Amino acid sequence: MEDTYCDIRRWEDMDIDILVKIFQNLDIFELTSGVAHVCHTWRMAACDPLLWRTLDISLLKSNFIKIPLEPYVYVDGRSDKTFTRVLKIALNLSRENIVTLIFHYNMYVSDDQLTYTAERCPRLKRLVMPAWNRIKKTGICRAVRMWEDLESLTMPSISKPPYLMEEISRSCKNFAELKVMGPCDIYFASTLAAFLPNLKVLSLRCSVLFKEALIIILECLPGLEVLNISHCLLVEVPPHPAPRRVLGALDKSILDKASRLKKFLTCMSDSCTMCQRTKNDEGLIRWYKYEEDLWRVDEVSSLAI
Repeated sequence: MEDTYCDIRRWEDMDIDILVKIFQNLDIFELTSGVAHVCHTWRMAACDPLLWRTLDISLLKSNFIKIPLEPYVYVDGRSDKTFTRVLKIALNLSRENIVTLIFHYNMYVSDDQLTYTAERCPRLKRLVMPAWNRIKKTGICRAVRMWEDLESLTMPSISKPPYLMEEISRSCKNFAELKVMGPCDIYFASTLAAFLPNLKVLSLRCSVLFKEALIIILECLPGLEVLNISHCLLVEVPPHPAPRRVLGALDKSILDKASRLKKFLTCMSDSCTMCQRTKNDEGLIRWYKYEEDLWRVDEVSSLAI
């Protein structure tokens, strides 16, 4: 009887390295559902830095309806509370080891949630942002100031970009990669030229891109090495009163300016499914209409999720 009893192993006797390997196969819901409360050993494993270099919280989306007034969405309180609970548990377990943070594009994060996240991710290098609606200028700027190591940002389009780009330029000295999931006009391109001239990688895929904006990017971002305009709706605006027109190909002047780049990724084919979708959606892709994870794709490998 004594020999049999001595052979029984308790939960806390499990090897931590084995537990970590097991926990690496769990998603964010499973990791935050209580495994850290089983015993001291399981909590140590659940806090291992290997589990938290990347926090992919994109399994969570807001349950929302559109409204006519700011912030133009109403987020269901229950889904907001679920998100806050999962986020807080994950950030507590991560112990400031998160380097990459990924939100779903349909997650409507509040200023308080973003600030709470920034305070607990001081080593963040890559951020895939959620929707802007509930994030104010003060909230995103405060977060960026805490992310001094930020190198890569994927973001929705922004109506007034200077304040954000200026804050990134001032606070994030190693910033090198930007992906914008939305239109790129002259205002946006000029903002990049003014505040991020040393940007190395830029992806504008699947959106409206004005020819004048493309010229500014190619001429005024001397540090640019990789530019992705695949599946973009390239628009030229001639002098008034002529209407704007969609270009079917890049002219020689654009190709000459782009020849200095290490990679210039383009696709403007009528037979390409994504090009057709961009055209059908008038340059503002409605990702919810297509495959669930399509928004994660990018021809630039370092920006793909």
